[in-house]
Amino acid sequence: MGKRKPQNGNIAAIPMSEVYSRLCKHRSCWKHMVLSLYTHGKKINKQKAEEVRRLALVFPCSFGTFPTRERSKRRIKHDRPIVKATNEEKKKEKMHSGEFDCYFLNLWKGFSEDKRSEFAYLDSMWFGLYLTASFKGKVLTWIRTKQIFSKTYVIVPIVCWGHWSVLILCHLGETSESKDRTPCMLLLDSLEKANPRRLEPDIRKFVLDIYGSEGRAANKKLISKIPLLVPKVPQQRNGEECGNYVLYFINLFMQNAPGEFSINKYPYFMDKNWFSPECLMRFFEELELFEK
Repeated sequence: MGKRKPQNGNIAAIPMSEVYSRLCKHRSCWKHMVLSLYTHGKKINKQKAEEVRRLALVFPCSFGTFPTRERSKRRIKHDRPIVKATNEEKKKEKMHSGEFDCYFLNLWKGFSEDKRSEFAYLDSMWFGLYLTASFKGKVLTWIRTKQIFSKTYVIVPIVCWGHWSVLILCHLGETSESKDRTPCMLLLDSLEKANPRRLEPDIRKFVLDIYGSEGRAANKKLISKIPLLVPKVPQQRNGEECGNYVLYFINLFMQNAPGEFSINKYPYFMDKNWFSPECLMRFFEELELFEK
């Protein structure tokens, strides 16, 4: 039997695991595979072209780190000697979602069951896929399985425009009248000059749709009143460290997060002196050792 093809050029008709697998194995640019899945031999209309553009902002291969088919072993003569990257150079490469999820799961397993019970986390690709119309419904369905309204905190990794940040939803199951358990959102970003608040419209729409998919009463006015706080966290030193910083933000937040998050006590432990570059390096080295 041949490979199953999407109906009417609709990529959402294919299970996400199959799409991801086929993207990983594709020998050329990811766009070629996505376009193939969309078009099925047909021209792309304006709406689908926009969806492809949005995918470019979230797929890790859009910034050159997506896994590709193994290079041919056929020998090719070069005028210049081939220089292999050192371990230090490899560490400077920007993290792709597969690496991030692997590191995160190792990090997650290191916390006690009691600590993990306070948190829920979303897959690192879900927010980006939500921004693509074809996947929006699926993502909201996946989120329902997480039972996030029963959790104190929800960790939402975000990768957009080739940059990692993390959104933490606090006390979504509480009412705005609560004084000690305040519904709020934290956006932790190690590249402040890139203007983290540019994501705010998409974040608020995301939260509004989560409320709606769970059958909870909410409207734009209610969601607009939930504070979106951007703490002054330490900033990355180059353009490749954002994934490492996000993992460390998550690690420290899970270690130090209070049982009840109150706006009156914000920013708690989150400030520009939250940790040192040396601590970040040591943390990541330990994480890599734990993976092995």
